[in-house]
Amino acid sequence: MEALESIQVMRFPRDKVLFRAGEHCQGLPLMLSGSVKVQMTGVSGNSIVLYRMAADDICTLSIGCLMTGHGYRAEAFVEEESEAAMVPRGLFDRLMDQSADFRLGIMESYGRRLDDLMLLVEEVAFRRMDERLEEWLQARRSPIHITHQEIGVELGTAREVVSRLLKELERKGRVKLSRGRIDVTGL
Repeated sequence: MEALESIQVMRFPRDKVLFRAGEHCQGLPLMLSGSVKVQMTGVSGNSIVLYRMAADDICTLSIGCLMTGHGYRAEAFVEEESEAAMVPRGLFDRLMDQSADFRLGIMESYGRRLDDLMLLVEEVAFRRMDERLEEWLQARRSPIHITHQEIGVELGTAREVVSRLLKELERKGRVKLSRGRIDVTGL
């Protein structure tokens, strides 16, 4: 009973920053609703989306921070109004020690996200950016309301690379570009 009382349900408005790189983790957020984007920014200033959390997701970076005691290595932004139950650090530690079911659930969640991150590394390291961009465009409903910078963050590349590749697709008649909008015409 005491354990449940220590869990707080928190609401987060759109565009709120939940954590930044270097900050220490205070607890484990269990997503109840909404959408949160977790991304990493390199020394070059370029960013890449690592994963998104929606209802019933657990923050993988928070698990790692709680287990190691290190700070976050990325940042999290609320994409749409969200609600999360926050399991405080002390309760997390007790449940990991005392509950095989909780521990198994945490490790399964961590393992699934690790698989997703390995696929992301494979994409970034081994696939050509033009192929990745075309696949990304095909997976969305046209028109796509987004900036070249935002696509760069999604794909882990520079805005300039996205702009150059989109211009080439436009030259080939496969997309039509306008400010903040992409119409997919022939992919």
